[in-house]
Order: sequence, then structure tokens, then C-alpha cells
Amino acid sequence: MPGENLSREEARERAALLSVDGYEVSLDVRSAVGDQQGEGPRTFRSVTTIRFRCNEPGASSFADLIAPSVTAVSLNGKDLDPGEVFDGSRILLEDLAADNELVVDAQCAYSRTGEGLHRFVDPEDGEVYLYTQYEPADSRRVFANFEQPDLKAPFRFEVRAPEDWTVWSNGVGERHDGVWWFAETKPISTYITCVVAGPYHYVTDSYERVLEDGTRLEIPLGALCRKGLAKHFDADDVFLVTKQGLDFFHDHFDYPYPFGKYDQAFVPEYNLGAMENPGLVTFREEYIFRGKVTQASYEARANVILHEMAHMWFGDLVTMEWWDDLWLKESFADFMGAFSLVGATRFTDGWITFANRRKAWAYRADQLPSTHPITADIRDLQDAKLNFDGITYAKGASVLKQLVAYVGQEAFLEGARRYFKRHAYGNTRLGDLLAVLEETSGRDMGAWARSWLQTAGVNALTPQVVLDAEGRIQELAVVQEAAESAVSDHAAPPRDELRPHRVAVGLYQRSAAGALERYARAEVDVEGARTVVAELAGQDAPDLVLVNDDDLTYCKIRFDETSLATLRADLGALTDPLARALCWSALWNLTRDALLPARAFIDLVLRFAGRETDIGVLQMLHAWAQSALVHYVAPAWRETGGRALAEGALAELRQAEPGSEHQLAWARFFASVASAPADLDLLKGLLEGTEEIDGLDVDQELRWAFLEPLAAHGVADETVLAEELARDDTASGKRHQVRCLAARPSAAVKAQAWAQVVESDALSNALVEATIAGFDQSSQRELLAPYAQKYFAAIERVWAERSIQIGMDVVRGLFPALQDSPETLAAADAWLAAHDGAPPALRRLVLEARDDLARALRGQECDARA
Repeated sequence: MPGENLSREEARERAALLSVDGYEVSLDVRSAVGDQQGEGPRTFRSVTTIRFRCNEPGASSFADLIAPSVTAVSLNGKDLDPGEVFDGSRILLEDLAADNELVVDAQCAYSRTGEGLHRFVDPEDGEVYLYTQYEPADSRRVFANFEQPDLKAPFRFEVRAPEDWTVWSNGVGERHDGVWWFAETKPISTYITCVVAGPYHYVTDSYERVLEDGTRLEIPLGALCRKGLAKHFDADDVFLVTKQGLDFFHDHFDYPYPFGKYDQAFVPEYNLGAMENPGLVTFREEYIFRGKVTQASYEARANVILHEMAHMWFGDLVTMEWWDDLWLKESFADFMGAFSLVGATRFTDGWITFANRRKAWAYRADQLPSTHPITADIRDLQDAKLNFDGITYAKGASVLKQLVAYVGQEAFLEGARRYFKRHAYGNTRLGDLLAVLEETSGRDMGAWARSWLQTAGVNALTPQVVLDAEGRIQELAVVQEAAESAVSDHAAPPRDELRPHRVAVGLYQRSAAGALERYARAEVDVEGARTVVAELAGQDAPDLVLVNDDDLTYCKIRFDETSLATLRADLGALTDPLARALCWSALWNLTRDALLPARAFIDLVLRFAGRETDIGVLQMLHAWAQSALVHYVAPAWRETGGRALAEGALAELRQAEPGSEHQLAWARFFASVASAPADLDLLKGLLEGTEEIDGLDVDQELRWAFLEPLAAHGVADETVLAEELARDDTASGKRHQVRCLAARPSAAVKAQAWAQVVESDALSNALVEATIAGFDQSSQRELLAPYAQKYFAAIERVWAERSIQIGMDVVRGLFPALQDSPETLAAADAWLAAHDGAPPALRRLVLEARDDLARALRGQECDARA
């Protein structure tokens, strides 16, 4: 039988054959504490009973399990030889009856990669913490099952754990005779079952609501984190956003929350942002802030809380049949996260963040050679793992925002309500959603779906303005261009699609006071290559035409010459924050597309970022400016550009309001671009207390942010970093120290970091991530040059030997992007040509990194001509 991968065809065949009535899963995790017994991985006992039906008695199938060993297997009371039926990832099931009972007793391995049952030892106090993470297919690392989303069933969990631990699962739990017993769940998919166990700090609250039929809905709320983070845990704010979200979704969905309690666990060494396990949502613990952060961080956390909550309906109650329709949950949750953020919480500018940050993720993903339609072709589990990307999330959400403009908000929400009621506890495909939207909107959803869901690429919209003799608009048209084609490993659909866009076109002029303000706006349906906006004829000549004003559609905004000149002179004068964010995003796309020199973008940031009022936009500009410096400016100008950014950042830092979040953002940005001796001396002085900037609190997190550039430039050595870890001897401190240690400018340091990540699997997922982040320093290109060849020699072996999560981290994180030369591009092409038979997911990662490098080289050529 095949290995750990599972194909779509295998899943379809199994779903056609089997129906699952229920699971009983018994875990014994007392082995998580104390000394490890024996050689090999640390393991726990897992006993699973599955009751299921087969509609072809006598047929054969298989159950999924990834475990070091299986003690016993019985099918319908008959003992099977584990050595004969278990191959390391599957259990062969032959001669099935109409009704079946499978019992599997296995020793499963604790995880150090964040996949399966992850075990974490807190370096601060030695306490052990466990949590599970499964999506798309890692519950088989914890218990035997049928690992595919369309074989839903109720689950009963029981867990034996150390006496002083608490255990949580999807259902309400009680402890009797040393065993935690959990209430049976509703029918759910395997990948959203969950167990969290350990001496977690736990806070409770409750939510109540009177439903329309007069009944009272009561939802127990809980929030938990490691004991070491308890002093930083602002659970009150987590509960506030949670209650606001529950109010919002009950107001709009007309389907009561169906999963009983609502716990939210903030867990260590988490690979994702969060996971929507019903009744027990898991989050990365970095959402508990150990130091001062900007409001953008609180907004991001609130958005994630609401995104996961939306999944309780979109994804948990109604689940996609297979990963092709992953967008059915992720696009909706991403849209609903922003929609509810603006509609229910204090973060009323959430659509600005969406336009500026989330869509930037989508635009990048949609221009890679691996781009795919929102409804993707997912052949197997490795494909599925890589499709949790900017297209499935942010482009899908952008398209849903466009859909709301197309069919109307009420028709859209009524479609969602019917979708929940019609398919509760079931599985769906694209057609099921389109059917309810056609009912509620009266529109033909097929043509919309073909244009927006079943094609790849992003269109560019450019205004064309013709003025009459009096200087008024004679004609304003919007020109639509298809996405640029790119080489792809996949048989991707053609990308020359011109789509229907509902857009607003805004006209802006400079006022007498110098502000750049909108004086006219028209909404229009853009169809085909050129659309005239008749409503704007006769208007005064604009200084700026903003296509897709108010961000109604998904497109790359382009500018006519007059508008671009206006922005380069007066971008900071734009008074509307959303319009300003859209212009910044468009200018960044021009830079990435080698249509605007990177040094020109950096100049815009230096002149206008200091006037940016939206803190999230400002922090995004900092990230883009740094990316422009590292990847897109001509190498000969890199030192000049870096010096200009550092000088500009320091000037803004000193001018910022003392104690403000803008001051904090500029401090972090200054540290990220500091390289001159005077700048490094300032950072060192701020750490040691010999320098001071009024209002700047150099807390522990900011200390680590200052230490990384000091380490990278050889100012902070191993002794300094050890002293800092002694000051912050926590799990977070250890991750920071590991990153800073790997950042030091030494050949021996780089060799050690490479060996720890590539040649060994001793590090946990979080420390692999930290080591890679420190290893890859833009100021150390020559030092890192030898690793380009080593990378291409190692990645196929790493992919074969390591878990897919670690494989992704290594292949993405260690690609030699800083060796930005045609020779590296040729090396990537040579590897792809020589490894045509490599796993498609691995080829995709290399192809994407290769495309980023090619884009960087085109940007550098553009910048060199400036």
C-alpha cells in the first residue's frame, strides 16, 4: 500500500464504501512526564474503537494510523496480526461485514513538530504541556481513524493523565477515578477533534442569549495558557471579542452555536495562527503579548478569534467533501473575520487592514507559477497542505467581498443561513453553495463562479482619462488587463481571463489647503477589456484617479501618468485612510512588478510614512521598505538605501510622540535596518541604559528586537546572549536567544545552524523556525554563499526524511534568495530539470522560491535604470 499520502481518488472510493457511526478513543498520556522509557520516540497508548458500516459486504478497505507500533488489532471480534495488516500508516481491513467494529491498540509518538500530539517542556519551570493539531491529516498520529473530511462521526474521548493535570477536549469533560471522560460530540470530521492537557492556567466566563423562539442559549467560555504566561494573559479582552463575535454571528446566521462550550487554548510551539476545533479552539501563544505592542496586534488577534469562530458554522457544522473545496471554509472565515471585526468590535477600520495586509498576501500568491483557482485541484494530502495559502484565504475572501457587492449583503447572508440549515453536520461541494445563492439573489451564479472561482490570476485595472478643451473629463475609461502567464508545474487553467468587476472609481483633487480629497465617485460594472465610466464625463480634471476606490473588487490598481506623478509628490496629503492604503498597496505592486524603481518606493516611505495615521498600514510599509531594500534595489545602491532608511527611521523615532505606538513601530523598524556603528551603539546604549529616548520603554520583547541586529553585526556575542537568556529564562526567551545565536557573523556559527536544521531532527518546530530566521541575514550574503549549492543537494533528502511541516520550513526558509544572481536562478532551474519526478509539493516550493528570485532580479534591473 502507498505511504503516508492519501489521494483524492482513494478517499472517494472509501467514502462510497463506508459510513462511520462513531468513535471511542482512549488515550493514556501519563508517559508525557518523567524519564523516557526505552529507545526510540517517547510514546503514549492509544486505543480506538470505530463502529462503521460497509455497503458492499466482503469488500476491503483501510484505516489510517501513523504510529511506531501497534499492539493489537481486532475486526468484528477477530484478532488480526498487526505485522500483517499494519504497514506504518495504514491498517488493511479485509472481508468487511455490513456492520463492523474495529479496535486498534497502538503506541503513538508524541510530536516535536507541532503535528499530532505535541509535547512541550517549559524551560522556565519544567512543566509539560500537550496539545493536538491535525489539519489536514494528523489525527492518525494520535488514534486510528478514517482520515478524510467527509467521513464524519460522533466522537467520545477518554484520557488518563497525571494527577495534577487538567484535560480538555471538544466536549465537556469530567474526571472520575483518575480518568477524564468527555461528552460525545456532534458528527464532526477527524481533523477538528482535539485534546489539550497539562497544568494550564484556565480562566472562565459565560455567554447567554435569548433565541427567537424564547429559549435561552448558554455557552460556557474558557481561555487557557501556560502558567508562565498567566501574568501577561489579558483574558478579559479575549472574552470581550468572543462575546461580540457570538452576538454578531447569531444576529446574522440564524443558527445557534451547535457545539456546547467554547474554550480557547493558547499553546506553545504552534505552527499556525489558530485552529477551529469545535468547542476547543487552539491559538499560537504569541497572541498573548509579553511586552508593549501596537493596536494592530490586538486587531490581528481579534480577527483570528472571529475567523475561527466563523468556522464553527463554515467548516465545522458544514464541511467540504474534499480539500478541493477548502475555500468553502477558509475564504468564508477570512471574509467573516473582517466583516464581523468591523461590525461588532472596536476595530472599525478592519477593512483597511484587509485591503493593505491580507490582499497583499493574495496578490503575491496569485502571481506565482503555482497559482491556482480558488476552487483548486487537490490531488492528495501533500497538495492540500500547501493550499492553505493566500489564494484560498485572502483572495477567496476578497472575491466574497466582491460577491456581496454583486448580489447584496442580505441575499448573501440569507444564502448562508439556508446553507447551514440544509447541510448541517454534512459535507458540501461548490454547487451546494451556488444553489442557495442563486435562490436568494436571483442571479446566475454559474458565470460568476467560472470567472472568479475557477480561473487563476489577478487582473490589472488602469484608468484612461481624456480631457476636453476646457480641461474637463471628456471620457474616462477603465482598461482591464489579464494576468501575466507564468510557467507552472501544474496543468493550471489559462490566466488570460477578463472578469466582471463591480468597482468604484474615485476622482481626487488638491484642495486650497493642500489636502488630496475625493470630489466625485461612480460605481460601474467593468466588463471586458475597456469600460467607459459615463457618469464621470464633464467632471473637473482630477489630480488622481483611483480605480477600485473603497476596495470593492480584487485587482491590481494601476495609475495614469498624472495620478502617479500626484502620488509621488503628495501621497501623504491623501486624507482618506482607506484610499491611502490602497495607493500604498498599488505602489508596492508596481515595485514588485518592476514598473517602479525600488529606490522610488523607499523614497516615498521616507517622505510620507511618518504621516501615516493607521498603525497597521505603517507597520506594513516598514516591512515593504525592508523587502525593497533586501530584494529589489540594485546591489550598488543597497548600502546607500540602507543608510537612508536607518537615518529616516531614527529621525521619525525621535520625532514620534513619546510612549506612542508609532514610536514603538519606528523603534522596531530602526533596529531592523540599523547597520552603521553609530546606530548599533545607540541600540547597545538603549539596552544598557546609557542612552534614552523619551517615552520609549525598552521592555523584554524590545530588548530581543535590539539584540538581533547587534548579534548579526558582531556586537553582541554568545556571552551577552547568555546573559539575556538568564534575564528572560522563558520559552519565548529561548526562541529569541536561538535566533540571535544563529544570526552571528561567523562561518562556524552558520555551519552549526545548518547542521542543527538540515542534518539533525533534534530541534522542535519552534526552534527550527528560530534557527532559520537567525541564519538568513541580509548583511551576510558572502558568508551564506556556500550554502546555495548545499541547499539544492539536501532538500530532496530532507523532504523524504522529515515531517511535511519541517520540510516546508526548511525548503522555504533556506532557499538561497540572498544569493540574488542569475547563477542561483540557473541552479534552481537545473534542480527542477533534474528532479522532474520529485514530489509535486516539493517542486512547487522550489518553483515558488525560484519565481520570487526571478522577480527580485527584474526589480533590481528596473532600479539600476533609475
